[in-house]
This record gives sequence, C-alpha cells and structure tokens, in this order.
Amino acid sequence: MNATTHTGKTGQARAAPGVHIEQRDGPDLSNPGYMSPVPRLTELLARNLGVSKTAAARLIEAGRVCDTSGSIFADRRTLLDGDQGDGATPQDVPPVVMVDGKTVTLWSRALILLHKPVGVVTALRDPLHLTAYDLISEAPLFHELRAVGRLDLETSGLLLWTTEGALVQRLTHPKRRVPRTYQAALARPFRPFQGDLVLDDGHRPEVADLRPISRGEAHPGLIIPPAASTLATVTIVGGAYHEVRRLFAALGSHVLGLCRTSFGDFTLPPELPAGDWRRLLIPIPAAR
Repeated sequence: MNATTHTGKTGQARAAPGVHIEQRDGPDLSNPGYMSPVPRLTELLARNLGVSKTAAARLIEAGRVCDTSGSIFADRRTLLDGDQGDGATPQDVPPVVMVDGKTVTLWSRALILLHKPVGVVTALRDPLHLTAYDLISEAPLFHELRAVGRLDLETSGLLLWTTEGALVQRLTHPKRRVPRTYQAALARPFRPFQGDLVLDDGHRPEVADLRPISRGEAHPGLIIPPAASTLATVTIVGGAYHEVRRLFAALGSHVLGLCRTSFGDFTLPPELPAGDWRRLLIPIPAAR
C-alpha cells in the first residue's frame, strides 16, 4: 500500500506559508454529497487551505493563484480532476498550484494512518491531554479528518483518520464485522479461552484469535513494562468499550501495555515511530 510518512506535530492547522486568509469550520461529513465528483478550483483551494469558498475565490480574483508553470488562473470556476493522463486517480496524483508563490497540493480526499502514542487521547480537542488530532495537523485536508474508531489514553497503535464518511461506516459498523488485532503485555498468564465468555456487563466478546506470543514476536509499538510476565495477541470482531482489557481481566490477568497492530486490512508498520503518520490510498470497495 503506497504511503508517505510524516512526523506528527502539535499546534493548530494553518494555511500555506505566507497566505493570510480567514479560517472556516470543516464540512458536514455526514452529508455524502458534500464533495463534487470533479471539484472546482475554488472548492479545492478552500478545503486544502482551510478557508471559506469566498476567501478562496478572492485569492483567485486577485491573481494570487497560478499553476506550476506560472500561468495565473483567471476563472474561479476552473474544474480540476487531477487527471495526469497516465491512468492515475486523483488521490494518486492530485493537482498542484501556487498561492503567493507557495506550493499547495489540492487533495480531494484523504486517509491517514497514525501511530498513536500512549498518553494521547483520541479527540479533536482536550483541555488536559495532547490529542491525536494535534499529531496530524500537517496532514492533507486536516480540517476534515475524523477518526475511524478510537483508542483509549493508555493504548497505543494504529489509528485511522479519513475524510470519507462511507469508509468510516464500512470499518466501524457492527454488521461489517471488521476484525481488530492487539498485542498486550500482561501482569500474569491468562486462563485458556474456552470459546464463550461473558463480561461483567453481559457483553460476549467475539474472539477470532487469542494466544501467547514471544518477545521476538512483539510489535515495536508495544510498550512492555518490566513487571510484564506474559505477552499475547488477540483479534476481536467489534470494538466494545475497553473490550480487550476487560477480556483479559475476565481471564484472570491484567493488561500493563496494549497496542493495536491491525484494523481490518490495515496494519501498523513496524518502522513507523509513535506520533508519526502516513498517508494511504483509499481502498475501493469490492463489487457486490
């Protein structure tokens, strides 16, 4: 899967360097029709600079937007589909323009894989903790990105962010039965899983795989405290509140460290440091 790695940074999103324009809120991602199939220059500028369409139109009308050869865009209604004539899709080779001499890549959609560190919350904002959203502030279409599921404060690992509401639905709806795999560092060995387990709230976790692993099999993203005596991998279908931690507690153990290593077909690259992210290509749904 093609990807580009970036280092996560804290702070607020900003327009391209040297471009000073008013900010705007992100679009309504619950509306599947918010994005045109072939977006206009004004729309793509607004979305990628994080400004209103009016502000983007004013940039064009002022002659501040040109292509990479220096030709100024005269019409704000110019259509840009990213087609480079080589069969690539717009998400592979997005259009590139210059705004006040600064390069701006005009993404139409985005999928980001973040290696969330321990101590970071899955939220857009939080008064007490650093957020996972802070770490992707330099990602394409940052203002529109929303998390695919969540990881709790003390869990590290794979956390997806996307602009695509349909993709979020495909990955998180219970009917889709998308598996998630975690590695855990445990305080003591766990009892064998007998195939049916009821948690304290009556929930029955659907466990596809549960077994001990060696330290050599541990993902680099799993933090292993000195007190850990056992390592395990577990794949569950679904994602109830603190399900993995409660599962091991019900089996007589206690989680000291937890890392999500895969979500459906997406896996956490072992070489991706905690706090860094990669842009991924958005998968095309299989034909029914």
